[in-house]
Amino acid sequence: MEFWPLRPSTTDFRLSIEQTATLLARTSESHGKLLAADILKLVSAQVPLAQCTIFAYSPNRSPQVISFADRARMLELPRISSNYAERFYSMDGNQQAMTARPALSTADRILVQRQAIEDIAHRDYRRICYELPQISERVALLTHCEGNRWLSVNLYRGREHGRFSANEINVIETVAPLIVQISRLHYQAYLEANEMPALLSERVVSLYPELTRRDQELLQLMLAGCEVEGISVSMGIQLSSAATYIKRLYRKLGVSGQRELLALATQRKWSGQVH
Repeated sequence: MEFWPLRPSTTDFRLSIEQTATLLARTSESHGKLLAADILKLVSAQVPLAQCTIFAYSPNRSPQVISFADRARMLELPRISSNYAERFYSMDGNQQAMTARPALSTADRILVQRQAIEDIAHRDYRRICYELPQISERVALLTHCEGNRWLSVNLYRGREHGRFSANEINVIETVAPLIVQISRLHYQAYLEANEMPALLSERVVSLYPELTRRDQELLQLMLAGCEVEGISVSMGIQLSSAATYIKRLYRKLGVSGQRELLALATQRKWSGQVH
């Protein structure tokens, strides 16, 4: 098991116009059905692969499965991915790489993590995620996102193809910037469609860590566009109490209303935090 910052490429990797257009088209999709399949097809043209899975890691929660694809090996990949996200992710070598990330230069935007089946000591993790689907090795492309989130594009090698060669690792590193950038854009579309209120709330809380748990719950509801009535129902409080809580939160944040709250959550300085 090992990891390292993405290295300069020495391999020529050419994309057709059709491949490029297909990958770019995925960035506007809020679901991940086909992205992993396109990545698998792209890389497998030069490096034999069995599976591709894309995970998003957020603080204090299990990973989310963003996209997955399998080269007709078995129909179990959704279940395997769910098992990993619910039971085994904390044992993954990715965790070591992500923890070490702050010690690396901020210019190192992509980490490469390599993990073989023999690196996994936990019996069930090894059996369910590697032995049953006949996986011998995995290379993960890791990138750090806003809100202390991580995105991991996992490329799995089938047992029949043995270990990755040095040249194959080089090919993966050559195409890694494209894969990661497309995945980041796709993930942003996913967040905007599914988790934008939570993401905006995280931004504001990072500026005002003194906000209570109830403040944070209210903040997320307000950023989701809830009116006083909806907030009252969601928080289980009276209408008058909901109105009072809203005014109190505005005062804590130094804003006068919903428009200024949205401006605070989306101010331009946030764009510099995504790297």
